[in-house]
Amino acid sequence: MCHEFQFSAKATFTYLQSTKIPLESLENHNKSIAVLPFVNMSASEENEFFCDGITEEIINALAKIEGLKVTSRTSAFFFKGKNIPISEIGPQLGVSSVLEGSVRLSGKNMRITAQLIQAKEDFHFWSETWDRQMDNIFEVQDEISLLIADKLREHYGHFEIQEHLVVQQTNNLDAYTLFLKGRFHFNKWNPEDVEKAMQFYQQALELDPHHANSLVGLADSNSFLATTGFISYEEGWGKCAELTNQALELNDQLPSAHYQLANLAFFVAADFSQSFSHIQKALALNPNHVESQQFMSFLYIVSGKKELARKHLNLALSIDPLSQETQFFSAYLDYMLEDFTGSLRKLDACLEANPKNIPAHIVKTNCLLMMGKHHEVIHYFDAIPSEIIVPAEKIGTMALAYAAGKDEDNTAKYLKMLHELVSDEDGFTADTFVFLIYGQTHQKDRAFDWVSRAMEKHHPLLLLRFADPLMNSIKDDPRYFDFQQQLYPPELFNAKVGDKDKKALLDEKTAVHFKEKLLSHFDKEASYLNPDLSLRSLADQLDIHPNQLSWLLNESLGKNFNEFINHYRVEAFKHIAKDPAKSHITVLGLAYESGFNSKTVFNTYFKKETGLTPKQFLKDL
Repeated sequence: MCHEFQFSAKATFTYLQSTKIPLESLENHNKSIAVLPFVNMSASEENEFFCDGITEEIINALAKIEGLKVTSRTSAFFFKGKNIPISEIGPQLGVSSVLEGSVRLSGKNMRITAQLIQAKEDFHFWSETWDRQMDNIFEVQDEISLLIADKLREHYGHFEIQEHLVVQQTNNLDAYTLFLKGRFHFNKWNPEDVEKAMQFYQQALELDPHHANSLVGLADSNSFLATTGFISYEEGWGKCAELTNQALELNDQLPSAHYQLANLAFFVAADFSQSFSHIQKALALNPNHVESQQFMSFLYIVSGKKELARKHLNLALSIDPLSQETQFFSAYLDYMLEDFTGSLRKLDACLEANPKNIPAHIVKTNCLLMMGKHHEVIHYFDAIPSEIIVPAEKIGTMALAYAAGKDEDNTAKYLKMLHELVSDEDGFTADTFVFLIYGQTHQKDRAFDWVSRAMEKHHPLLLLRFADPLMNSIKDDPRYFDFQQQLYPPELFNAKVGDKDKKALLDEKTAVHFKEKLLSHFDKEASYLNPDLSLRSLADQLDIHPNQLSWLLNESLGKNFNEFINHYRVEAFKHIAKDPAKSHITVLGLAYESGFNSKTVFNTYFKKETGLTPKQFLKDL
């Protein structure tokens, strides 16, 4: 509905507090991560697109993991090029960990570095470097993403990790490079760059006609240009539908494609059931897909499901707190809940950040009308940039304002102008304002006749406007309830989206067996003394799947992997520290002999286990 622009981080956090958006949605979720834009360490600045692409692929890969909250691209990329401490970034994004990295390209060779940082204490608990060939880019992305996921699970607790998080999009490296260039320009969110993006996507498809991601990129570009009025609505959304369906024939696991189909079903076909089904599919594929969380909130609020709308909006806010699009959806939710003062406050914040935010202007005029400020609405368009004024929106809003002010002559004048626009190619916007005026002027019979015709014609904006507070005057009529049941079928809401019972990965008998095997193995083999021990390598030693071992540690022992092995390492340190033969070894040397490979991790876990620093402990011996 509204394309993304950004607040400043500090302003957004203040904004969230002042507008009373639930801050619990931004509190540090234990299993959460923000992937900051990887730094371009190459000699050429032209490789910036590749660094951004690597970052986005890792974000998308990690976002597939159920139970892991991953900050969206928009909010993560706000910090690109900014020298802001991790201790500040973590709270602003509501995450417990942050991934930083860099990329250096030299011909076909690439060096990628990455490090995980615990945001609250601002300490690095893992880092790695990869020297690889560009030809293996998808394997490298998968390797990096899986290793990051493993380290997060070891540090924060159980979640299940698939065997692969990144699939090979294309066999043509040049096509993939062109796709990354296209996405680099598309993410600048302006018509000129979107048109550049389309050229790169087209070039990618010339090299690989089966590259589904480039097809989705072209679909996004067409819907963007149609939504912002730079190509005709019918042309843009028509191409979007064609390209999206082509992409899904090649790969039906793309949440962005199902999200596009949800928009098409709602705004083009006026089919709420289909729209709801597609957005459910998108969220099943990726619960961290913020646009789908936003849209699910939107679907729930227009169908009258207030609590469910708020739930999904809060999820969107937790994933993407610095996106103006998320803030707009929050303002829209307030408007639909008839908190017009709260909605205005948020809309004004959106417009302060971006005065050309067309949807924010539209909802703001609606708020003013509902608050009885029709005089402000009449002069509203005098003060906004002329290039963003959609004629049908202006004329329709003026007609509503005059109708609210009981100015029959001017109402008739602007209503006539609306009727003249209805016959245009994109006349559905004007036609919808005719419907709103029927509501504003209490013409119930005409309003319901319009709804009947709109349902027959699958009017693009019927589902949006039917539930609008501007139509409150007809909502007490029994016909309204009947139409509401037809437009938003109640049986769709019987099943709870995303709520499912998690099955235990091990039955009780098997869990007891592996718990005993694990404890016996540690007593006999002392594998915790190996500083390179990982959850996966320990799972191999025990002949158990890593997902099952992670579950066993959390469910049967109440610890994550790091807590479990570092408990043994602390005990090992306490034991060898008492050995007179070790008295010549430094504290850090003793820590390394105990299996620790980091001074910071050693000090942190030792204090956590004993309540003392290592030096205090040794002093008391």
